[in-house]
Amino acid sequence: MKALLPIITASLVCSGSALAQDYDDYDDPIDEESAEARAAKKKKKSEVVREVVKGFYAKANVGTAIYLGNFSGASKAGTSTTIGVGGDFVDQERFSMAWEFSFTQGVHNGMSYEQQADLGCGIGAPCHQGDMRTYSITGSVEASTYPSRRIGLGARLGAGILTSPLLIEQTAYDTEVIPEFGGDPGYHSGVKPLVFVGPTFEYYSKLSHFSVGIDADVFYGVGWDLGINATGYFKYTF
Repeated sequence: MKALLPIITASLVCSGSALAQDYDDYDDPIDEESAEARAAKKKKKSEVVREVVKGFYAKANVGTAIYLGNFSGASKAGTSTTIGVGGDFVDQERFSMAWEFSFTQGVHNGMSYEQQADLGCGIGAPCHQGDMRTYSITGSVEASTYPSRRIGLGARLGAGILTSPLLIEQTAYDTEVIPEFGGDPGYHSGVKPLVFVGPTFEYYSKLSHFSVGIDADVFYGVGWDLGINATGYFKYTF
């Protein structure tokens, strides 16, 4: 009996230790936190990450402008630059809409007014001053869809005003150019209503807030001409 006593005592001690250890493990807060952390990581992995930033933005475009109507024979393809601001007012995973206000400058080299006059105003040439600049202020609305997280495809519709100031002295235009034309065609006086529509493409870079894209707009200026602006842009969303 005395020989069995140490064995029985050791068995009881071991059993008590095992029960205590099992009980502590069951209620251990460290294990509970680990389980919560694992659940949070699993949930995070299952969520769709859009990886794009939407909101108020600033935008700069540069590209080319081409006239398709009466100006096409007398004006070469020129440079178009735009600065603008806008904001997204619809922001969904696969669809967005934005407003934008822009200021655009166009620079074109053209046929001299003497050559245009020789061709005949309104027949062979539009009879504008030749080399010219245009300035326009526009507002637009854009709607885009997202086939992937970083690529947006959409369309723009806008309107505004356009003006093309004289690049020569008003007196010289009145006394030398208008007599050659047989009258003032009115291209360089006042402002012209302007409308445009076209597709847009946007790529959201891995640099937060930065994106690049392409705008291609068909525009028409009332009392001006029909043309296309094709520009690439850089955008920063705040």
